[in-house]
Amino acid sequence: MTMTIAFSFSPEDRARAPYHYLPFDVPAGTTRFDIAIAYNKREENCWLDIGLVDPTVTAFPSETGLIGWSGGSKDEIHIATDSATPGYLHGEIRPGTWQVLVGLSRVPAEGANGQITIRFDDSPRPVKAQPLRTEPVRKGAGWYKGDLHCHTFHSDADGSPETLHAQAKQAGLDFLAVTDHNTTTQRRYFYPQSSPDMVFVRGLEVSSFAGHANAYGIDGMIDYRMTKPEDGRLLDKHVHALGGLLSLNHDKPTIPWQWETPQIDLMEVWQSTWIEWNWISLARYQHRLAAGLRITAIGGSDWHQPADLQPQSSYVLGTPTTVFYLEELSEAAILKAMKAGHAYITEGPDGPHLSITADGKPMGSVTRRAREVVATVRGAAGDRLSWIDASGEVESVIIPSDDATLTLSAPARIETFIRAEIVAEASYGRLFKVAEEAPEVPEFAALLPIRSRQQIRRALSNPIYFGY
Repeated sequence: MTMTIAFSFSPEDRARAPYHYLPFDVPAGTTRFDIAIAYNKREENCWLDIGLVDPTVTAFPSETGLIGWSGGSKDEIHIATDSATPGYLHGEIRPGTWQVLVGLSRVPAEGANGQITIRFDDSPRPVKAQPLRTEPVRKGAGWYKGDLHCHTFHSDADGSPETLHAQAKQAGLDFLAVTDHNTTTQRRYFYPQSSPDMVFVRGLEVSSFAGHANAYGIDGMIDYRMTKPEDGRLLDKHVHALGGLLSLNHDKPTIPWQWETPQIDLMEVWQSTWIEWNWISLARYQHRLAAGLRITAIGGSDWHQPADLQPQSSYVLGTPTTVFYLEELSEAAILKAMKAGHAYITEGPDGPHLSITADGKPMGSVTRRAREVVATVRGAAGDRLSWIDASGEVESVIIPSDDATLTLSAPARIETFIRAEIVAEASYGRLFKVAEEAPEVPEFAALLPIRSRQQIRRALSNPIYFGY
């Protein structure tokens, strides 16, 4: 059986609501259906995103019924009891009224006009279970490196999970959070492949039309259908009720957070190379800390894996790298360290080490006062260590060697928190040359005049807080 649904969306429809629903009935006994969309697609000014919900879905935020999302990356999808297009869940097909969710990303003056064709099949098929999560452990305390934001062809990248896995091994990472947009189906590969050599952390990028956020440590789908400012606060309740952690992503141009600010556990302070506007997200992080919030700073490359394995460079997976101190390498230990803030961000897998303590207490700790605040720095001789509290920079010093221990001279004066940054001095010429070599990527070329007026950070510590 085949059915066709015609649609026409105007700019006024887009102004009224970013998401629209096209309902269709799935007969009992259906074991597979295929959906194809055709419209006057033009990447410049006519672009629709596609998702799918089943009869159990509720108003935002729904804990059930979110079957998948492919954005604008796919014009044909299928759902079956034993398979599904990447980005969509397979399994038992519930009869009743399903809905194609259409996101009006860009609608021209003449409208977005087209049709959806759905073909139903009831041929006998097995019902395949979703993969089971594994919980591998690598024994041994120490600093472990990973990337907390990356994508496969389960959303809008061209590369497979297998290729991304190979990219992570090539980079020398210990863990990876694969955060495809509005879906968890990449776990078909990553659940069984997680191992002591490469631990995969559950993640999903909640991608709306007015900001993105990563949810970590949750098994199921997270609702992304935010339409009102207050939905930002509903999102954090949704994520936390499911036992997850929530991070704001790249709160800077070109996709800043525009909803009400949720109660976040983490903030992606550094996304991709430093020249990509990260001084703005760092300033917003500093403002939130100065207001009294306690938020773990993390970094993520936002790497969209190409179809082929890429050579290691300044613009691939692990740029930047988030480094956690863990008692063991496991997903549980990583999530605990993410919440606690025992971490720093560095420019890449081989970037400088930067950790700080206050009277021996690690990053993320809370203390009434400190007699001694110490930074351990490796691999940044000739660069500058900047100490920062709620008022801004309180002290800076040139790092004397590649293995240095530096003490803050007057810890009694610090306000609210203390954190540290490695700012390029001796390495500035080399790093700026790397930035200048990027004009083959048009947005990098446009940034160069702005970049020339900004400091280049090489590493950022998490804060130690002062108070109760």
